[in-house]
Amino acid sequence: MSTKVSDHILERLRAWGVEEVFGYPGDGINGLLAAWGRAEDRPRFIQSRHEEMSAFEAVGYAKFSGRIGVCAATSGPGAIHLLNGLYDAKLDHVPVLAIVGQTNRTAMGGSYQQEVDLHSLYKDVASEFVETVTVPEQLPNVLDRAIRTAYARRCPTALIIPGDVQELDYSPPTHAFKMVPSSLGMSEFTATPTDEALRRAADVLNAGEKVAILVGQGAAGAVAEVREVAELLGAGVAKALLGKDVLSDELPYVTGPIGLLGSRPSYELMRDCDTLLTIGSSFPYTQFMPEFGKARAVQIDIDAHMIGMRYPYEVNLVGDAQATLRRLIPLLKADGRGREWHDTVCANVKRWHATMERRAAVSADPINPEYVARSLDALLPDNAILTSDSGSVANWYARHITMRPGMRGSLSGTLATMGPGVPYAIGAKFAHPDRPVFALVGDGAMQMNGLAEMITAAKYRDRWSDPRLVVAVWNNQDLNQVTWEMRAMEGAPSFLPSQSIPDVHYAAFARSLGLTGIRVEKPEDVEAAWRAGLEADGPAVLEFLTDPAVPPIPPHASWEQMEATAASILKGDADRGSVIKQGLKAKVQEFLPGRAKQ
Repeated sequence: MSTKVSDHILERLRAWGVEEVFGYPGDGINGLLAAWGRAEDRPRFIQSRHEEMSAFEAVGYAKFSGRIGVCAATSGPGAIHLLNGLYDAKLDHVPVLAIVGQTNRTAMGGSYQQEVDLHSLYKDVASEFVETVTVPEQLPNVLDRAIRTAYARRCPTALIIPGDVQELDYSPPTHAFKMVPSSLGMSEFTATPTDEALRRAADVLNAGEKVAILVGQGAAGAVAEVREVAELLGAGVAKALLGKDVLSDELPYVTGPIGLLGSRPSYELMRDCDTLLTIGSSFPYTQFMPEFGKARAVQIDIDAHMIGMRYPYEVNLVGDAQATLRRLIPLLKADGRGREWHDTVCANVKRWHATMERRAAVSADPINPEYVARSLDALLPDNAILTSDSGSVANWYARHITMRPGMRGSLSGTLATMGPGVPYAIGAKFAHPDRPVFALVGDGAMQMNGLAEMITAAKYRDRWSDPRLVVAVWNNQDLNQVTWEMRAMEGAPSFLPSQSIPDVHYAAFARSLGLTGIRVEKPEDVEAAWRAGLEADGPAVLEFLTDPAVPPIPPHASWEQMEATAASILKGDADRGSVIKQGLKAKVQEFLPGRAKQ
């Protein structure tokens, strides 16, 4: 039997070490599906419930494995559905390859069924590399190049393959004019700055008395080096949310998350420092960084395209974080600094942890959402992987989950899209089938697509050697993050037609799939539910009925501003219900213990 183009594509993916492709079938990729049958499902085709979920699963797989995530979809609507997940990959700098079908070449330009100008559609999201395969001889070059580009540029790339091309006999490029041969593989590579640039950076850092470090996901391979630099310089370390799992939160000088979902000590670290070192982060919110001109600053990033644009850095070092720090460390001086700055940072961190514990302990109606996250924190296994969805649940993930060595966590950092929590977790399970995975999800995101994707979790549960995939739903019947944003920024009460959502019995839905499902309506049952999820023999949905009136307080707001916000909620929001009518202002004050000290 002759080798078809579709056979060769799967063969080449196997040669690149691709083990899973997340996709959904359609006649635009029938040729590829037939090839999967001939290849005995190698690489494995993982069927989602929706193409957007395929893309999110590929992103989650790539984030937690370090390998390329691959997704596949049919022509027209299937290819369109991939876009949101691919933009998530683009903005979070994740290597993903999308393989999409297209109508037959003979029908192109004829307004044929499902004909969409995919090259134009994908030219932004896959701006680094998108190509349409029109003849077999373009392969394997375009496939190899798409994979290499995804790895090298940390981005999504795309191949568009018309249906009739998939079924052509494969013939490789020949040794001839206008043929482009190819080869497999690429070596690891390391970029480092010049000696002169490193000396200039060391001079800035050595001159600092109050040094702050900001790390992002680009510092993940340099944990030991970041620790050594922090301890040499007596620095505090704040973490962008994509870098939450870079350093252990148990270190006394790690101030935790930064930004609107961040911690008070991170805010104070940036406010009061005189020197800033940013490593592997393009954290965009300059209002949470030092005042311009107040701090001298150095940045390290492997991507010259992204460096130097978030703060007026004095020295911009383009290079791999680990290799750059290894060369920088011998130039740094530990002497000449007092302990006052370091001790202040550590004291602020200790005070913050105590404040978070007290906030989680405050009673709410029916359950304090912060208590739900806080209760999980102490129970997490050392090898746990966590995903968080966007929304108010991201506040509780950021502030209450203590990352320890070996733990991993991520969310949609830059796109901040709703809906990736559950598919990220499924992608993580395929990347690490021997590790427990926890998805922290709001009820809005769960209704948007998490419910359907639990069907995928049920379908593949037997593929995972560690059966634990725990999906926790914060059920407050409110699109809570936007509700609070409206109150804080617009001074408006909740607009019920847009913000109120139905009460769905998520746990019952899980049970209908043969999974564990637990609905928790009282705070005294929270910890037992987490333990049951950890002991389940397969995926579990834990549904916590939480209080929508617990505010995600911004770390930079004054206590007076917080109380004014609460007062604006009370004014004219009587329809919101008894929780607000019966004294939300007092509730906000109750949630801010020790405010006079801070």
